[in-house]
Amino acid sequence: MKKSCLLFFLWVWALSGQAQHKKFNQSLADSLKNWAILDQTAAGPPIGRFKDMTPARRTKYNDSVFVANEQRLIAVINKYGFPGYDLVGEKGSNNFWLMVQHCDKDVSFQRRVLKAMKAELPKHNADPKNFAYLTDRVLVNTGHKQLYGTQLTYNTDSCQAIPKPLQDSINVNKRRLALGLETIESYLNWTSQWHFDMNKASYEQRGIHKPKQIPEPK
Repeated sequence: MKKSCLLFFLWVWALSGQAQHKKFNQSLADSLKNWAILDQTAAGPPIGRFKDMTPARRTKYNDSVFVANEQRLIAVINKYGFPGYDLVGEKGSNNFWLMVQHCDKDVSFQRRVLKAMKAELPKHNADPKNFAYLTDRVLVNTGHKQLYGTQLTYNTDSCQAIPKPLQDSINVNKRRLALGLETIESYLNWTSQWHFDMNKASYEQRGIHKPKQIPEPK
């Protein structure tokens, strides 16, 4: 009887511990949102006062943002592991991933996050599409061919998005669709259009009035 009671209380204690770990953390979600806004001032196109920065000053600013945010992200993963939907919601988890994408100078940290993120996928506690992007980011940053074709370069003579070196390209759409991504053709066409819209004035000055598109599978 005593043994049964002890086992029961241990079970309740374990469940309470899990519940505490999975308790939604609004403060952390808010912090991730604010850090991500700062991240986008560095990763996105220059706007406002940032337009007047020299390239050297802009690079220095960007690096300072990415380094400062990485230290914050390290503290988060040290305390909580990968912040999944249960802890910070989908937006909060996405914000964390977004900032990790820009920690390219510390691939070991990106690898650590990727491993922690992978463990959350079977629990539907992380975005598999984000996992694909980070997988490719790590592969490219370590000199390997990517799996999902998410990392791109651009042919500026025709305004066309082109995937960086890709392994087993014949089956790339199978891998993409398995993680909820659109076909690579659709992704490249969308990104080419986005790139054109962002640089429209420059392209039109050179006589390019639309991006180069490729046929999409039916």
